Amino acid sequence: MLVRADLIISLDGFATTTDQTPEKPFGEDWSRLVGAYVATRTFRERVLHDTSGQGTTGLDDDYAKDYFENVGAEIMGAGKFGLHNYPDDPNWKGWWGDEPPFHYPVFVLTNKPRPAIEMSGGTTFHFITASPADALKRAAAVARGRDVRIGGGPTIVRDYLRAGLIDRLHVAITPILLGDGIRLWDDLRGLEAGYKVTSQTAESGTVHITFQR
Repeated sequence: MLVRADLIISLDGFATTTDQTPEKPFGEDWSRLVGAYVATRTFRERVLHDTSGQGTTGLDDDYAKDYFENVGAEIMGAGKFGLHNYPDDPNWKGWWGDEPPFHYPVFVLTNKPRPAIEMSGGTTFHFITASPADALKRAAAVARGRDVRIGGGPTIVRDYLRAGLIDRLHVAITPILLGDGIRLWDDLRGLEAGYKVTSQTAESGTVHITFQR
């Protein structure tokens, strides 16, 4: 079992923006930040349920395929689930649709636990208050020997990196500048010393960097 994380960041290291609105909950630049990933055939199939065969099939798609392979459980922050949009609405089931693309247990870290939500396709969201290590123990117990993904956002991934709990980190660097937001790399000086680091550049200009323990 590996503990894995995948994030898309800008050239200046930001994985989120700060100009979110109710109409654009991810901000003005979100589509530019994740455009290469969203364009892949794998994303269209797994997330949008588009079986037309359309979408890019190059190196970006290879990494998109790997994102979904051999994962048995995931840990994510409340922001990735979308809990901050409707924190007091018991009927809010996140912004992943009726059939989320995970198909395994997902543990959502939150300061306000709520009952679990079972979705179509095998995804169950569990809302827990726990330390990174304790949440990982719970996820590993149900992953059945498969990998556990630390799904983000960047603050959650950084917490796990600081704790030395991530075996493989894949970062896709999109060639844009955001200027503000939440950075991945803060307080992680010397992180690379504990990993073998490799990089590949995709046709889109996205640089895929992998830190492998």
